[in-house]
Amino acid sequence: MVTAPQLYFHIKSIFEQNSLESPQFEAMCVVEHIFKRKLNSLLLEKTPATAEQVNYADSIAYRRITGEPLQYLLGEWEFFGLPFYVGKGVLIPRQDTETLVETVISAAGKSDAPRIIDLCSGSGCIACAVKANVKNAEVYALEKSERATGYLNKNIKLNNADITVIEADVLSESTAQKLGNFDIIVCNPPYLTADDMKSLQKEVSFEPEEALFGGGDGLKFYREITRIWSRQLNSGGVLAYEIGMGQEEDVRKIMTENNLVNTEFIKDIPGIIRVVRGEKA
Repeated sequence: MVTAPQLYFHIKSIFEQNSLESPQFEAMCVVEHIFKRKLNSLLLEKTPATAEQVNYADSIAYRRITGEPLQYLLGEWEFFGLPFYVGKGVLIPRQDTETLVETVISAAGKSDAPRIIDLCSGSGCIACAVKANVKNAEVYALEKSERATGYLNKNIKLNNADITVIEADVLSESTAQKLGNFDIIVCNPPYLTADDMKSLQKEVSFEPEEALFGGGDGLKFYREITRIWSRQLNSGGVLAYEIGMGQEEDVRKIMTENNLVNTEFIKDIPGIIRVVRGEKA
């Protein structure tokens, strides 16, 4: 009989032998996913594993070492303390993006009932996290991809979030005009350069290209979104972007060229500038 502890050490060994960056953490995620229980209790109680569970764990492990993202294999991931369904066709929520959510929550505190839109919403992780922490906000989530919108709707339901979904192109000026004005516009756009796309990590290559590639210099969406959507900000309203490493000065310039003021850089926990925000005068 195979026990949960034995299965955990077996999976961890496979990950170690294949030089995964965090074998202990990933093995824990796999075993907790399979048993729907925390690893500590599984190790203490030496819970038995069925043949089906062993086979499932092996299947995940061997697909993982070929490069498939762990998040896709588990089908779910946590972001900002909330659960999210993820899979092929949607960008994986990352801890880096929590800095963007914190920026929005802080900005939202200046308004009694802020009107907020999350552009390029994908899984909906930003929109759901904002709504969970700014209860009085009127939140919209805009996404073009039909596949990603499927995850967006599922995640709104999963988190019991009151969010309006708009399936549309973020670069459509008519869509922006129809939706009216907002107090906060937030976006984690595609921002990888052509060179970045040639040297993607194996795991990242499984994610949708349209959610990654930001044009030759990585700035296409910043230019177009700022041009179109800054017009939809109320006076004193905030536009906040996640950015790639080293893009802060370029994105600040784009904001100032579109008459946004009080631009600010915000660092993530490791100290990397992760967010650029500006205000409508």
